[in-house]
Amino acid sequence: MFESQKTRAIAPEMDSLKMGMGWTADDLEKPQIIVESTAGDSHPGSVHLLELSEKVRRAIDGEGGKAARYFATDICDGQAQGHDGINYSLASRDAICNLIEIHAKTTAFDAAVFLSSCDKSVPAHLMAIGRLNIPAILVPGGVMNAGPGLLTLEQIGKYSAMFKRDEITAEQFLWYKHHACPSCGACSFMGTASTMQILAEALGLALPGSALLGAATEDLSLMAQRAGKQAVELARRGGFRPRDIVNEKSFENAVIVHAAVAGSSNSLIHLPAIAREFGVPLDAADFDRIHRGARYLLDIRPSGKWPAQFFHPAGGVPRVMEEIKAKLNLDVMTVTGKTLGENLIDIKNSDFYQKGAAELARLGVKREDVIRPFDAPVGEDGTIAVLYGNLAPDGAVVKHSAVPQEMFKATLRARPFNSEEEAIDAVLTGKIKRGDAVIIRYEGPRGSGMPEMFYTTEAIASDPRLSSSIALITDGRFSGASRGPAIGHVSPEAAAGGPIAFIEEGDLIELDIKARSLNIVALAGKAACAEEVAAALKARKEQSREWKQRYTRGVLKTFTENAASPMSGAYIN
Repeated sequence: MFESQKTRAIAPEMDSLKMGMGWTADDLEKPQIIVESTAGDSHPGSVHLLELSEKVRRAIDGEGGKAARYFATDICDGQAQGHDGINYSLASRDAICNLIEIHAKTTAFDAAVFLSSCDKSVPAHLMAIGRLNIPAILVPGGVMNAGPGLLTLEQIGKYSAMFKRDEITAEQFLWYKHHACPSCGACSFMGTASTMQILAEALGLALPGSALLGAATEDLSLMAQRAGKQAVELARRGGFRPRDIVNEKSFENAVIVHAAVAGSSNSLIHLPAIAREFGVPLDAADFDRIHRGARYLLDIRPSGKWPAQFFHPAGGVPRVMEEIKAKLNLDVMTVTGKTLGENLIDIKNSDFYQKGAAELARLGVKREDVIRPFDAPVGEDGTIAVLYGNLAPDGAVVKHSAVPQEMFKATLRARPFNSEEEAIDAVLTGKIKRGDAVIIRYEGPRGSGMPEMFYTTEAIASDPRLSSSIALITDGRFSGASRGPAIGHVSPEAAAGGPIAFIEEGDLIELDIKARSLNIVALAGKAACAEEVAAALKARKEQSREWKQRYTRGVLKTFTENAASPMSGAYIN
């Protein structure tokens, strides 16, 4: 018996209330499918999802199921940048997941379809799939095209810094702002939104070839309809629950794919939080282990050359998986009801690659320009490293594929700031010099909600005086669009009493990416051994004032008081 029918038997009001929505007596007997989307007039990644969810609803009803649409609209990190709105970004992930749990648990459903596109909505939906553990499929909401001259949104941070330094005119800056987002969909670069769409497919929770379709294309509409039909099939099969098909090997596949596509560093927060909902152990150290020696193949911005709209025509996730197939666990199950290996064979036997090749030919690009062959990669040691040392006893994260080689090992002067606002002002006004380490603290999950340091990273990366001579070190996080020598997620964070809270002006910090180390090696410019540094940090801690939470009410009070370490997912405990 369907779960929805069991609930009907013990909740007699259920029939009456559903018929009050226009359901018929026959509808009540059908497999009932919840359709969750982040549709809303909130940003390009969600504005098209209402229409898409309606296509899913019709497909479900046409397949003999009965759909119910629910909505938990997400916010846009881009719109939240540069002001305190960005502090709400990470907290919104858990809020969306919690609301979906409420939706699904108060009215029983037999399966689910999720539609989302962006940074926090896709992770929230994947967390909810694991938590609810009813048969479910995620439909990635696709990607927008680039603007004129292949302009993409992540370049606006660079142009903003250039404008503030009087390197471009107000008219030029306005033109860039008005042409960077020509349509709906996720932003057209390998930021967190694109990365998480890819990882949803890599986990086996989205249909093969569904990640990063053009958001305004008929192909995405057809994929949404396929997902609706498949959800009804999964409901009828029964027992095909997410925790039955997604296991440790599935998450290992996702991290291997993450390395191959040079995915966003924010994935090191999201994927462990998702794994927790599936009962699978995963943390940042697993990323470091799997990335070591891995080849990354994708020449997509911000690390590479091409906009993300080129990814799907180049073969998308299936093509990437074909190139790294020897590294993957091909026997894991997926929402198709088949194994990953079987899905790849089906894709190869279809016209999937031929259609993509025709689109690339129209764009004047070859597949190998976008997705490199395994034997001719962009890089050969993954893209992410986790650093440890007396500055980050529990770890810190760097996307080393975006770091200049001359900064892989460096000793830098500490320039500590207690907020991003103070730090970016120092960068833009020339107070930061070559050889400095810009320290931004109290921006971790328990400090301010763990906002992105996007504008500071762009101000540094776009300044030729600084981009290859300084590092940014923070207990906050970075935008998936960030470039340059940026080290984040420093743990324990300052608000939790981590060493980053007690760095002082003039201390020297040694960064060694290959050795995976981040250490304070001198105090006020004077060399010190590990014991001397430890004693100094202890004394500074004893003399410091206790950190006072800045939020006294609302969502951010709850989040900052209860958030886990970013190294394990920064979820609300």
